[in-house]
Amino acid sequence: MSSANKSWKLKLQKFGGVMTGMIMPNIGAFIAWGLLTAFFIPTGWIPHEGFYQLVGPGIVYLLPLLIAYTAGTNAYGGRRGGVIGAVATLGVIIGSDVPQLLGAMIMGHFAAKAMKLIDGSFEGKVKTGLEMLVDNFSLGIFGGILMLVGYIAIGPIMTVISDVLAGGVGWLTDRNLIPLTALLVQPGQVLFLNNAINHGIMVPLGVLEVAEHGRSILFLVEANGGIWLGLIAAFCVFGKGMAKRSAIPAFPIMWLGGIGEVAFPYPLIKPVTLLGPMLGNMAALLWLQIMGGGTVGAVSPGSMIALIMMSPSGFIFINLMAYIIGVAVSFLVVGFFLKLDKSTPEEELELAPEAVHIPGVPVVDGGTAAAPAATATATRQIKKLVVACDGGMGSSAMGLSILKTKLRKAMIDVSVSNVSVRDIPADVDAVITHVNLKDQVQGLVGDGVLVMGIENFLDNSEYDNIIKQLKAAGAGV
Repeated sequence: MSSANKSWKLKLQKFGGVMTGMIMPNIGAFIAWGLLTAFFIPTGWIPHEGFYQLVGPGIVYLLPLLIAYTAGTNAYGGRRGGVIGAVATLGVIIGSDVPQLLGAMIMGHFAAKAMKLIDGSFEGKVKTGLEMLVDNFSLGIFGGILMLVGYIAIGPIMTVISDVLAGGVGWLTDRNLIPLTALLVQPGQVLFLNNAINHGIMVPLGVLEVAEHGRSILFLVEANGGIWLGLIAAFCVFGKGMAKRSAIPAFPIMWLGGIGEVAFPYPLIKPVTLLGPMLGNMAALLWLQIMGGGTVGAVSPGSMIALIMMSPSGFIFINLMAYIIGVAVSFLVVGFFLKLDKSTPEEELELAPEAVHIPGVPVVDGGTAAAPAATATATRQIKKLVVACDGGMGSSAMGLSILKTKLRKAMIDVSVSNVSVRDIPADVDAVITHVNLKDQVQGLVGDGVLVMGIENFLDNSEYDNIIKQLKAAGAGV
């Protein structure tokens, strides 16, 4: 990859990480609101006039303020940023005619960054004993000003932007073009921009559609796990060697857990197989568009169970058929290309791109494939280790479980946890992450931290190689 392309990719991943960091910690709240909507709206499972009163304030106030608080916390690095973000965003909410999830993302982040600059200007200039007074009044005064600005200017501007975005979605829907989004979304997923696409773009727009129509197809543009289940199933049936064997345990994880990251390595091994998920999603979205399907909330993770829970009354069959269509089309397309491939597993190793480690292939001296090497040399003793993925909830959590077992057997005594890339602690000594995120992580932690890349978070052999690297670096000594 050229330096220009790598720089572009890093910037895109970083921007996506900022957006994801605002939404991902609040997914539980989105699900709670979605369930209330599914059950208690007039067309819901069990309509209830009283409980229905919770739906409106939830989308207008609760979700935007939670996003703003999280955005501010992330931007400033603490609760003070969250408070100023929420205070400033209230003006945007009141000054707008539509639910302001997008406005909360922008205002919460901006307010916290500005507050951080103001606090920096006071640093070292406040007399002892007056710190709390200055802190409280500076936040209060600046927060009040931003609230007024949000009400007078930002709220109306965000209303126009929201209307334009909603109009764009309507334009695509009216012309039956929503399925074409798969041409961009699925390649973005393989580049580990899945959370940024879903939680940063589709979820906020989808929530606006639910408020108006009671359901939204946008929640399923990125989150239809059936397309990745079909790909994994094709590798289980038609794959070869270790790629086939590693797909077998990935199947139930994708089906029940909806963790798409377990499927992303396979298109990296054989890029042509990405056509399966792309065409599968196009077919599923076309079905949903024709039948008027959609969910009432974010389908996160993208499992069949989450899909059923987020489906409104009368639409479970339609949404499940979209899932099944995605599985079937993806399976057939990927299977077709795998059947055409006449190479042996050994030849696949020789032809595999240097940057991609075949899932399940053990590292051997002088072999044709090797796990990606660490991108930095540790300059300090390794005592604290983290497993990092984009969201910090799915693939890194699975990897942590395997790693803990390996560390215990190897008698390596280190502190280990899983985090999102954006939440890697400053005092970390080593990081394990996906190869596609290595450059981004290295830029965040600096050259003094050992960064190790893996291709498949479920592959035991990759962790064996990591254990070797940790021992070589003197970890836990």
